[in-house]
Amino acid sequence: MTAIRAATPADRDAVVALWQSCDLTRPWNDPGADFDRVLGHDASTILLAEAEGAIVGTIMVGFDGHRGWVYYLGVRPDRRGSGIARRLLDEGCDWLRARGCPKVELMVRDGNPATGLYERLDWEYQPVRVFARWLGQKG
Repeated sequence: MTAIRAATPADRDAVVALWQSCDLTRPWNDPGADFDRVLGHDASTILLAEAEGAIVGTIMVGFDGHRGWVYYLGVRPDRRGSGIARRLLDEGCDWLRARGCPKVELMVRDGNPATGLYERLDWEYQPVRVFARWLGQKG
């Protein structure tokens, strides 16, 4: 049985290791700092899927007052295809809905094979471009 719960500071190393095993990290982002920032305020959270005492999936969600956002959705490679990603997405959307969020969006890098998952789960492609600007040092 897989349980969903909110991450705590004690989960940091295990969560970062899972993100790395799922190829979710990038050299210009410090995943440990991302974890710390999210748990540092009420507008975001990280939800964990656990099975047999091990973290098998994560989702990071945040609400900026206008839209909800999903980041770091990942499931341990040996547990993929078992519905964990769907449960995490549902729980993340419930967390956002409870805060009055009207719409949730996620960004998927080109070439990410998870695109098919989102399409199967009725997420709609949005024809937008994302622009970024670093504020200070990268990461």
